[in-house]
Amino acid sequence: MFKRFSLERVRNMSYEEYWKKIQQTTDELTSLVETYWQNYSNMGTWQFWFVLSVLILPLVLLYFTVDRKRIFEVFFFGYTVHVLWTYVSIPLERYGYFIHTYFFTPILPFALNMASSALPVGFLLLYQYCTKANKNFYLYMLLLSAFFAFGFGTLEEVLGLIEFGKGMNQLHLFIIDIVIALIAYWFTKLLLKVKNKSLS
Repeated sequence: MFKRFSLERVRNMSYEEYWKKIQQTTDELTSLVETYWQNYSNMGTWQFWFVLSVLILPLVLLYFTVDRKRIFEVFFFGYTVHVLWTYVSIPLERYGYFIHTYFFTPILPFALNMASSALPVGFLLLYQYCTKANKNFYLYMLLLSAFFAFGFGTLEEVLGLIEFGKGMNQLHLFIIDIVIALIAYWFTKLLLKVKNKSLS
């Protein structure tokens, strides 16, 4: 009854009332997330340092292993993976499908360590290796996607770093990884084709 009354009241709000309520709720949520981070995900917790290591270590690895002769090509591929995963992770978290319960900072997206570092770097280095060694990218991409979804994703779930909701599970992560890697691969190949055509 109360929920129905509240929904009816919300539906009848004016434009100004909507934005006032949205801002008020956003402020309350921001304050709640910041308090949670200070209590459970701060620098004094092992979870913080785990998240930070997943953010920093892939970038260190990338610095020493990236092919500097092809840096713009491989970085474009990795950047595309980063952007796509960031845009996918935001609605997944917002609607309670895939939640990172520990995070580097409450200011930035909670999946920052994965969407900005681990996943882009992993797929970027795979792309670099497959295209340089003439290996089958599709096969290796499936293996890496399985590692991230069923291996690392399961580890994070066991450690309590992520939670699945509303029926989502590792299989969905696997499919998302595949789709994002394929889009990034085809987009990069298209860019290279356009570049080569313009040079010729």
